[in-house]
Amino acid sequence: MIMKGQKISDRYQIIKSIGEGGMANVYLAYDTILDRNVAVKVLRGDLATDEKFVRRFQREALSASSLSNPNIVEVYDVGEDNGEYYIVMEYVEGKHLKNLLKKRGKLTVPEVIDIVLQITNGLSVAHDSYIIHRDIKPQNILILDNGLIKITDFGIAVAMNATQLTQTNSVMGSVHYLPPEQASGKGATLQSDIYSIGILMYELLTGKLPFKGDNAVEIALKHLKEPMPSIRDEIPDIPQSVENIILKATAKNPKNRYADAREMHEDLKTCLDESRANELKITFKYPEHDYDDTKLLKTVKEPKKETKKDEKKDIKDGEEIIAKRINKNESKSQNKIIIILASIFVGLVVIITTIFVLIPYITSSRQEAVPDVSGYTVSEAINALQDAGFIVADEQRSEASDTIDEGLVTKTSPAAGSIRKEGTEIILYISLGDVTVEIEDYTGQNYNEVRGRLEALNIVVYIESRDIPEGDDPADYEEGIVMDQSIEPGERLSEGDSITLYIPKLDNKYPDFVLDEYTVAEVEEFAEDYGINLTINYEDTTEYEPGTIIRQSRAAGTTVVEGARLTITVAREPSSETEEPDDSGGLE
Repeated sequence: MIMKGQKISDRYQIIKSIGEGGMANVYLAYDTILDRNVAVKVLRGDLATDEKFVRRFQREALSASSLSNPNIVEVYDVGEDNGEYYIVMEYVEGKHLKNLLKKRGKLTVPEVIDIVLQITNGLSVAHDSYIIHRDIKPQNILILDNGLIKITDFGIAVAMNATQLTQTNSVMGSVHYLPPEQASGKGATLQSDIYSIGILMYELLTGKLPFKGDNAVEIALKHLKEPMPSIRDEIPDIPQSVENIILKATAKNPKNRYADAREMHEDLKTCLDESRANELKITFKYPEHDYDDTKLLKTVKEPKKETKKDEKKDIKDGEEIIAKRINKNESKSQNKIIIILASIFVGLVVIITTIFVLIPYITSSRQEAVPDVSGYTVSEAINALQDAGFIVADEQRSEASDTIDEGLVTKTSPAAGSIRKEGTEIILYISLGDVTVEIEDYTGQNYNEVRGRLEALNIVVYIESRDIPEGDDPADYEEGIVMDQSIEPGERLSEGDSITLYIPKLDNKYPDFVLDEYTVAEVEEFAEDYGINLTINYEDTTEYEPGTIIRQSRAAGTTVVEGARLTITVAREPSSETEEPDDSGGLE
């Protein structure tokens, strides 16, 4: 367990936990050597003991560290410390697209095109180096406040691919974006990322996923067999050029997809042009369900997966036989190959149907009570829920709690004790601790002082000028003094919540520098604050104390205008009449 304040490799000092999942825990840390904040992702314990997985994780993460693009979260370092395997990445203060979708429901066409253009821009650099992400989904796409998109988890996704089919909680998080060739057990290609981008694009525009099911296998089969729903059924006025991009990206046959992210990026750049307004619906050159005849270009071979089911081995072996015999392309054995292909295809369909459809159907009637995991650590809760037959959602939610310590589970959705079918997805709620702040009555206080106190408690403070209510005397209001607030006194705010303080909108007036006995320094400060050009004249006089302001060129009560000229006259002690002349013959 990584603790706050702990140093990893005597360099990365942990500040706080910023996320936990089925594969890794993520921490905000301080790089003591380069003097910057970083995100440190530490492998989960059971994966860290898998030597084959660790080697792959390190190799692919190091490969990803070579990528440099504003749309990719940069990988700085990969290492191991006392059995803890970690990856150090750029720390990005942003939300992932899943959060944005939950808040907005769906996005506009121009917004989605801008987002996907940035995603394909980042992936183009990766694809140029033949680095495949393999796990494009909203949870792996960060969006900053300024709209900049950052793709994260390069290298981790590729390593995870080797164990994904046995990690129930992981496959549910990604199967909605799983390309057909990977669903059928084949290796990933550049076009696999393209398919996932197409599914993501559909989700961003409609607010829903194209393929849904009760379990991961059912969804994977839909990716394999069902045609992509027409987005124009959901958004009738969407340009055909945009639907064509989605259809081409999500083609079942990789031959019909974009060759790589750069090709898709170029198509996206012009999809909203008027010249493409009347574009015809796309048609495909190659059969959509001709997987066995598809030669997957630049296929990345995956390590063999150990399985207890002989049927899965038969599927794998059968696919290898197909690939070898097609590549030989010997005309004398063409008829024999066709017969073998047909036989194996029929066998695959029977085996896949038996394993992935009948078995889940038979077991789907089993129901269990959701365990009460409140007070558990995240890893303990995941293990307990998986042992009970449930799936833990990739995304977790946070909430303040004055009874459960920070970082522990507060509740689940569905709630503990509710009866659900095995395989139901469970969402964990994680305690932020008691981080609420009781709001006071700030009216009558200086807004700068209030803002300083609240920001020290990590409350976001906005300042707005508000007109004085009709009928009120402006003299009753002071500049910079809070007149109202958006949150009532007594209410509580959590860390990161916001409050707006309202100050009166007053016309700035010149004070009476003479009667109010301003000093020269105070007038100079006034002029600097309001952008006034100040001229100071001195007058010899015995009527006033030296340094007294005796006249001002702008009358008291008149409106201050930035850039205006103000002249003040200041009393000065007269020089002595008996003073000797200076060298020039003049008197001071």
